[in-house]
Amino acid sequence: MLIGIALLLIWLVLLLRYPAKALPVSLAALCGLGLVALWVAWLDIHEEHQLARLELRMSYAPEQCPADRPLQVRLTNGNTIPLVELRWRVAASAPGDTVNLVENDYDGPRYRGPGSLQPGASWSDCVPLPTLRPGYRAQTLEFHAERLQGSFSG
Repeated sequence: MLIGIALLLIWLVLLLRYPAKALPVSLAALCGLGLVALWVAWLDIHEEHQLARLELRMSYAPEQCPADRPLQVRLTNGNTIPLVELRWRVAASAPGDTVNLVENDYDGPRYRGPGSLQPGASWSDCVPLPTLRPGYRAQTLEFHAERLQGSFSG
């Protein structure tokens, strides 16, 4: 932080002392920073749109899944490019409610999708349940993904 303040003070001194030379350089640097900011914002919006085209459904299915992994996950890639990696957190809520009933603990399970999923392809797996708040049963809750993070090839 000290270096940043020193650079800002030096830039102000140069701008006041030599405005004819420092102003064009400052404007060029500002334009460059603006272009980088626009590029980063575009990449972020593009990734958000790609993640929105994924269909990720979760259901409590102890009949179809092993006892230690009763949460069934189904993922469909609705993009035109392959999905390379996907991570998410599981949230649970009562039907018609928005309160997350999952305990936020740091040693809880980490959820990852398939290593690679082609466009239009589907993937299904069983994953462990997250730790629920006391007094709630998994069979009475609705599960959904939140905080999706992924990468796509291309």
